[in-house]
Amino acid sequence: MPGVLFSILGGILVCLQGVFTTRISSKIGLWETNTIVHIVGLALTLLFLAFQGDGDFTKFGQVNRLYLPGLCLGALIVFSVMKGVSSLGPTLSTAILLISQLVVATIIDCGGLFETARAKLVYTKPLGLGIMIAGIIVFKLKDL
Repeated sequence: MPGVLFSILGGILVCLQGVFTTRISSKIGLWETNTIVHIVGLALTLLFLAFQGDGDFTKFGQVNRLYLPGLCLGALIVFSVMKGVSSLGPTLSTAILLISQLVVATIIDCGGLFETARAKLVYTKPLGLGIMIAGIIVFKLKDL
């Protein structure tokens, strides 16, 4: 249950951040906003680290080098979400973001990529994605 609650919270926060940062970027600029997002994020993260950090930075050398580019993705994620929200609006942008995440997650799961347990690709997975895509089309029909 905690995983479901944190996933819901994460979805809410990504949507709100996308809208809020897009509004900020319309006044101060996209990369300026992205910079502030990450500076504030760093400060908040350091605060959490000080009170709840339970890892070990000395083990960083043991990390598979394949995963190191993931450390740079935050800036690209914020940039992409802001551009999507400003171009498509929060609803359509978030829907497309969600479907793209599910497609990539399905590929990772079914391929057993990045040290994940391999899941079977059964017909329900592409069917569910197809239903979601159809849902977006129905959702936007009035606008087309």
